[in-house]
Amino acid sequence: MVTIAVDAMGGDHAPKMEVEGAVRASRSLGVQVVLVGREEVLRKELAEYDGWQHLPIQLVHASEVVTMEDSAAKAFRAKRDSSIRVASRMVRDGLAQGLVSAGNTGAAMATAKMVQGMIPGVDRPALASAFPTVKGTPAVIIDVGANVDSSPQMLAQFAVMGSIYSHLIFRTENPRVGLLSIGEEEHKGNELTRAATPLLKSLPINFIGNVEGRDVYTGAADVIVCDGFIGNVALKVSEGVVDITKYLLQQSLKATITRQIGYVLSRAAFADFRKRVDYSEYGGAPLLGIKGVCIICHGRSNANAIKNAIRVAAEFATGRVNQRIEEGVQQFAPVAVSARAD
Repeated sequence: MVTIAVDAMGGDHAPKMEVEGAVRASRSLGVQVVLVGREEVLRKELAEYDGWQHLPIQLVHASEVVTMEDSAAKAFRAKRDSSIRVASRMVRDGLAQGLVSAGNTGAAMATAKMVQGMIPGVDRPALASAFPTVKGTPAVIIDVGANVDSSPQMLAQFAVMGSIYSHLIFRTENPRVGLLSIGEEEHKGNELTRAATPLLKSLPINFIGNVEGRDVYTGAADVIVCDGFIGNVALKVSEGVVDITKYLLQQSLKATITRQIGYVLSRAAFADFRKRVDYSEYGGAPLLGIKGVCIICHGRSNANAIKNAIRVAAEFATGRVNQRIEEGVQQFAPVAVSARAD
């Protein structure tokens, strides 16, 4: 049975959502979940679920909590017994095959990088997030927040990892890789995108050139590469658009008696729409480039998101995704392997 360690103290609503998500996952996914955090708090929360003692759930005590206000460096140096660090050590030591955290993204990334280590040939880890498209196949955006500043060499490495990830997880044959910019023409963009273009062209991937923001949802590219600052803005704007679209659609359907009848008839379609754009169905974003599996969730993740993040972590572990990314980086991307930031 695959074992997944959950940073139970990290999210905005911790540990309630983490515990409920762990209970759901242990009941339905056939995985063992280790809740890492203040044991007395976790036991009190688990007491809300009858028979939890018979589920494949374990508790591991961690005395410290990394807050959203903590800097990544402070969290790593000063809080050596934090729930995220203890969980990361479990993955490093082989006691768990994956880690899930809805806590401080910077701290989670720094901890995973320092404790678990990096895949040879990768300078910095990157967060990959799946976006729905009109073609019905997801587009992978990488990076969506792990690195505020990136070098051209890092973007080349992100492209390789994203291409392998899309192929392994979404079964995309020869993924089309685009570079997010302000225009399709090669000369458009900033210094970073213009410098990254020749590196991306030299890689043995299916690089299709620049793509624009609107192409995130058109399905024009299977993998979209950008630095973490731009990617995180795109992610947060998209979440806001989804929320307002759901709200306006619901309000419009309820506006008149005629529409109310239509709303009743279309509830199934509306529910399907909500599910297709609901971030919690995707679980979380994998941190690619590190040794071992690390899935980072929204701070506001609900129990369904935590459960699905545990599912994604288990799929990564059983599918040996990280090992295959390492093999792919070493074998198929000599430029990304050898390139280093100046």
